Amino acid sequence: MVALEQHVGAHAAVFAPVESRARVETVVRRIGDAIELGLLADGEQLPGESVLAGRLGVSTVTLREALMALRQQGLVTTRRGRGGGSFVSRPELPGAQRLRARLSGWSTEELRDLGDHWAALSGTSARLAAQRTAPEDLTPLHRSVEELMSAAEAATRSRVYGRFHVELAAAAQSARLTREQVALQREVGALLCLVLDDDEYREEVAVRHRRLVRAVQDGAGEAAGTSAERCVRESAARLIALRLAR
Repeated sequence: MVALEQHVGAHAAVFAPVESRARVETVVRRIGDAIELGLLADGEQLPGESVLAGRLGVSTVTLREALMALRQQGLVTTRRGRGGGSFVSRPELPGAQRLRARLSGWSTEELRDLGDHWAALSGTSARLAAQRTAPEDLTPLHRSVEELMSAAEAATRSRVYGRFHVELAAAAQSARLTREQVALQREVGALLCLVLDDDEYREEVAVRHRRLVRAVQDGAGEAAGTSAERCVRESAARLIALRLAR
C-alpha cells in the first residue's frame, strides 16, 4: 500500500473542496480520475468518511452517494469490520485494439488542439514551479522519472507519464492548474499507451523529464517551460502520426 502522503501536492488538489453544483458527480469524477491516473494507488485506503467529506467540503450523505457510484464503477471497494474502510481498486486499461479504436474517434485537428492545451498547461506549470517550489519538494517528480525508466508495461508507463505532469502542476502550487491537468490526462492518458510501448521513446521521455526537473530545481523557469512544452508536443505529434496511419 502506498501512503497517502506520497504525492502531497497532487493529493491536496484531489481532496480540495468541490464546487457547489452537482457535488456527487464532481466527487465521483475527482476521485475516479485520480485513481485512473495513479495519483491514488491501487489498494490505498481512502480517508474515513467524515474526514474525507470535510476535506471535500460535502456532506457525509453526498460522499456516501459518491462512494456508492465509485463502487459500481469498480474503482472503490469497501470492507467492513476491523481494519475496514474504502480502498482504491485501479481498473485495467483497455487493450491496444480498443485504444486504437478510441484514437480513431479523434480528428487530427482535435489531437493538435489537445496538444496545444497540454503544452500550455505543462509549460506554465513548469515555469511557476521553478519560481515557487523548493528543491526538497520535488521528490514526487524525481520518483516518477525513475518509475518511468523502470516501467515494463505500456499501461504503467502511461499512468506514470500522466502523473508526472499532474505533479508538475502541483509543484506550481496551483490547485486549478492541477485539476486542469487531471482533466486533460483523463482524455489523453490511456492513449499514451500506444506511443509508450516503444522502449526507445520511453527512455527519451524519461530523459526529458529528468532534464525538466533539473531546470525546475535550478529555478530556470524558461528552460523548464520550454522542455515541458516540447515533451508533450512530441507525444501529441506521435498520436497524430498514429491516427494518420490508420
